[in-house]
Amino acid sequence: MLREIECKCQIVKNFTPSWFASIMGTGILAITSLFYSHYIPFLKNLAYVLFYFNTALFFVLLIPWVLRWLFFTKQALNDLEHPVISNFYATIAISMLVLAADFIVIGKNMTIGEVFWFIGTLFTIFFSILTPYLMFKSEHVKLDHINPAWFIPPVGLIVIPIAGSLVISHVSGMVQDFVILLNYFGWGAGFFIYLALLAIAMYRFILHNPLPNTLAPTIWINLGPIGAGTVALINLIKNSSFINMQEPFFIFGFLFWGFGIWWVVIAIALTLHYIKKLKLPYAMSWWAFTFPLGAYVAATHTISSIFKIQVIDLLGFALYWLLVIFWLVTFVKTFINAYHGTLFKD
Repeated sequence: MLREIECKCQIVKNFTPSWFASIMGTGILAITSLFYSHYIPFLKNLAYVLFYFNTALFFVLLIPWVLRWLFFTKQALNDLEHPVISNFYATIAISMLVLAADFIVIGKNMTIGEVFWFIGTLFTIFFSILTPYLMFKSEHVKLDHINPAWFIPPVGLIVIPIAGSLVISHVSGMVQDFVILLNYFGWGAGFFIYLALLAIAMYRFILHNPLPNTLAPTIWINLGPIGAGTVALINLIKNSSFINMQEPFFIFGFLFWGFGIWWVVIAIALTLHYIKKLKLPYAMSWWAFTFPLGAYVAATHTISSIFKIQVIDLLGFALYWLLVIFWLVTFVKTFINAYHGTLFKD
């Protein structure tokens, strides 16, 4: 009995904030499965299974996340001050935004979707301010700490309008004005913070040591703001009644999406390099393979729908299967390592 209690305490104590990246990755796989069910009808059923599973998983993971703050506050605060780990705290907020989109698009439940969206938006804004603030005032951040995980807080801001733009027409008055404000603030702030951090990350890639192999999967995170940014922009413009000329925004989204093709090739090349030359041991960072690519797959489908270009949709469908492979391998690896307790060791 004592050993069982100690084991549970160890799980709570070493429960890292990056666990909620699994909710993000599973949620985006559910949505993209629904998008591409017009090619294979079975994918619609898969979307529903993933949606229900992901919702349950969110509440399961919420338990150790909360308990850690209650009983291991020092460890939680230490992670919040860490120049790498701190960025993953935003994943719990982003996972709520992803679930909001799941409930609205897959579950057709606007009420629950709105609840997840409002709570997720407030937490996303909170972490998008807190995380940079802690790094700005600290003196322990070094060049070695720079990695694409720094994109996560601005990715959260950019994700806000994906579901938030769908909320606009379901509210009215001052509430609608507030929703519009949150959506445009999220995309604008997230996009320009991303540009600033992209320059810093590029500097590290070119002029400093390569990323350690445990952080190598974070290379894919750059697809997050590109993919989510494209979908969010198009959704926001389509649902903003006060914008009369939509085409220029759609074209900008097309151009932004185009940047993602280049990054997909770079990410694949660097991942193969790590596998061949430096090895790629499993870590929770492997979930970085899923949501960013999923966001780009969703963006590819959205762009093809707007501009009616079939070859782009086929490209998105091909990338969807890469996403399925990434998710399956990462999920199995996570389950095995969690079962054997290796993810909860000091």
